[in-house]
Amino acid sequence: MAGWLFVITLVLALVAVYKPFGDYMYRVVSGNRDTAVERGVYRLVGVDRDAEQTWGVYARSVLAFSAVSILFLYAVLRLQDKLWLSLGFDPLPGHLAWNTAVSFTTNTNWQAYSGESTMGHLVQMAGLAVQNFVSASVGIAVAVALVRGFAVRKSATLGNFWVDLTRITLRVLLPICVVAAMIFMAAGMVQNLSGGVDVTTLTGATQHITGGPVASQEAIKELGTNGGGFYNVNAAHPFENPTTWTNWIQLFLILVIPFSLPRVFGRMVGQNRQGYAIAAVMAILAVASIALTVGFEVHGAGTVPQAVGAAMEGKETRFGIPNSATYAAVTTLTSTGSVNSFHDSYTAPGGMMPMINMMLGEVAPGGVGAGLYGLLILAVITVFVAGLMVGRTPEYLGKKIGAREMKIASSYFLITPALVLVGTAAAFATGNNATALNVGPHGLSEVLYAFTSAANNNGSAFAGITVNTPWWDTALGLAMLLGRFLPIVLVLALAGSLARQKITPESEGTLPTHQPLFVGMVVGVTVVLVALTFLPALALGPIAEGLS
Repeated sequence: MAGWLFVITLVLALVAVYKPFGDYMYRVVSGNRDTAVERGVYRLVGVDRDAEQTWGVYARSVLAFSAVSILFLYAVLRLQDKLWLSLGFDPLPGHLAWNTAVSFTTNTNWQAYSGESTMGHLVQMAGLAVQNFVSASVGIAVAVALVRGFAVRKSATLGNFWVDLTRITLRVLLPICVVAAMIFMAAGMVQNLSGGVDVTTLTGATQHITGGPVASQEAIKELGTNGGGFYNVNAAHPFENPTTWTNWIQLFLILVIPFSLPRVFGRMVGQNRQGYAIAAVMAILAVASIALTVGFEVHGAGTVPQAVGAAMEGKETRFGIPNSATYAAVTTLTSTGSVNSFHDSYTAPGGMMPMINMMLGEVAPGGVGAGLYGLLILAVITVFVAGLMVGRTPEYLGKKIGAREMKIASSYFLITPALVLVGTAAAFATGNNATALNVGPHGLSEVLYAFTSAANNNGSAFAGITVNTPWWDTALGLAMLLGRFLPIVLVLALAGSLARQKITPESEGTLPTHQPLFVGMVVGVTVVLVALTFLPALALGPIAEGLS
């Protein structure tokens, strides 16, 4: 009952903020007024805020900003020992610095290291935490650009990336993080820059801990932007997630932006019911995933869980099974990747669900921005399939979906599966699967999970695999890089193609894309496409493990 109340209250809270918060984000990305701080940023970087960009210029701006971010972060990581507040930590090796720089710039935040014993405070704050903000802003900006492609008619431009990036960072992410950080500090999270403090525990013993900006980083992380935490065990650590109610707040922060973005979509295209349809698809997939994940873990399929009466291995007793499984489902349905339990210890079907969540493309509700544009791509594929059924040129929101649009949408969908499956095969072909903790089906699952998480920019892991090696850092870095920016370029190309079209009036043969039929079709297309793509790999991994 406690588990159900946890989920039900979370759903009610998200429903309550959907309209007001979505409307606020709509005003942020659609308004014409800038604050004094924003105008100062534009002058500092030499941006003309009134200059509209074509999709090609918008894409080049995203890529240029991200390339500079990777180079800057790589340099900071390699020079860590020469920086202030380094805490005496050595610089990161080249392969790990590459992996980490790519990871945080792509909003993956995969960590192949232990945060508290590897990173100094300045690197955490000026390097990693900055990317927690701006990489999330990039995702939202790209989603907004795609929606503009649907909303405008016969236009060559999609807005201005630098304006979108600045507004989203300063007006959406920063204010929420400031408030959330104060709440987390009140709940008992550590916030200091002491860098090594002797603390007397309740038992009178003396313990040496490394202090750090945990509360603020946790607030950033739980906006759905960070799979990495200050501590190696992430949100399982009591300094990062002390109680069940902080667990609830973290999940709320993870979900609030991606679940409110459909409202922005509906407002921008002038049909709120279209936003409700997209939100309904997200909700159906999310509720089904949470129910299955919790059910599999509560059932405790397996010899040892059945013998002891619960699948509690790798879970914190203060959270229990339902809250832990809900957290696992939510953080893999989004691109957060935060964990409060050890996914590698889950039952075979329970451990399969986080993988499936990511294989869906993380669209329910997905990462901040990335979930919305991924689901809109699936909606485009759905209307194309529906058009084939009735022999009519498919349309979505008055824009015709022709050969060019379908080539872009199909390419988008194929990128991530190719990276996941080719990467997993390469690990086994080169013998690098030997770093997995287990052999057999579970060992395959560990490798498959790693590439699924990297290519989908999630950041979580089964963690039963040693990935801090030159091969793994390089391979996963490439998966994160290609899995982030190839889809973004395709999304912007689709936005540009749609923006140039005129609006086609609805007719008797137009498929209503706001009704339950369309919602069910999008859910069905999403599940079928994923099943056709990944079922063989899942059959060799978690399904085989479960059947054994």
